[in-house]
Amino acid sequence: MSSETYIGIEIGGSKLQVVAGEGTGKILRRWRADADRDRGRPGICEQLVQGIAQVRAGLSPRALGVGFGGPIDSQTGHIARSHQVHGWEDFALRSWLEELTHLPAVAENDSNTAALAEATRGAGAGANPVFYFNLGSGVGGGAVIGGKIYHGLPPGEAEFGHLRLDRTGATVESRCSGWAIDRRIRELVDTHSTGILARSIGPKIGGESRHLAVARAENDPLALRIVEELSDDLAFALSHVVHLFHPAVIVLGGGLSLLGEPLRNGIAQRLPAYVMEVFAPGPPIRIAALGEDAVPVGALILAGQIKQD
Repeated sequence: MSSETYIGIEIGGSKLQVVAGEGTGKILRRWRADADRDRGRPGICEQLVQGIAQVRAGLSPRALGVGFGGPIDSQTGHIARSHQVHGWEDFALRSWLEELTHLPAVAENDSNTAALAEATRGAGAGANPVFYFNLGSGVGGGAVIGGKIYHGLPPGEAEFGHLRLDRTGATVESRCSGWAIDRRIRELVDTHSTGILARSIGPKIGGESRHLAVARAENDPLALRIVEELSDDLAFALSHVVHLFHPAVIVLGGGLSLLGEPLRNGIAQRLPAYVMEVFAPGPPIRIAALGEDAVPVGALILAGQIKQD
């Protein structure tokens, strides 16, 4: 095992990951758990203490990086808020981790962290600039320009999930997140009770979107409709990204990226209609290459960039 190891942490709305690995992003050890959402920030901090202890055992890591699921001031490491778990507002995450581990730490938004990983070692490697967005329990985004995360005025930037889709207040996250698609599936199934998708989801509420890929592959009408709506909403939202950043590549990650080519191609086909002619057809859309490793890999890379005393 490399003598220079680092700790990388992902704090998401649904899952937690703590890894030990190299500053290049190579993962050597992993701890994973479902986030204890009911107990909020205190419960999740207890989980992280356990995870860090497990992956750190017998190692002498040099630094720590963390990707957090929400707006965060990357300069100070203070969390602005979590849109999914209570208790994080104004929490000094970086300072807490440094006191806990006695290691220098860097704290970033999780989508920024994933964007760095995909731009460095994933689907955007070799391209510049790279825009990354993820469709998970929430929706986030990050831009990497010249190999560096783009930062705006603290406490955040590239909040793709909060782009407005219309003047009524509908956002990308309210229509395109995993939870939003779960809700949309349930609404349509309640009024169209037949078909593969309707039979697959059952009576239990939650997680409906995990059945979408199979149903769509079987040409289920509801599944086809939902993927088409999702593709169009995302293409419209990404047109704003294109007009502002004109990235060389757009990378799609998160759980809903498992829809794969139907979603990727659906976005790519619809994007030209929403961008100005001189930018058409728009950047290529690629599925993220690192899967659920994107945030911890990015966190390791960030940790490896910390200057040592």
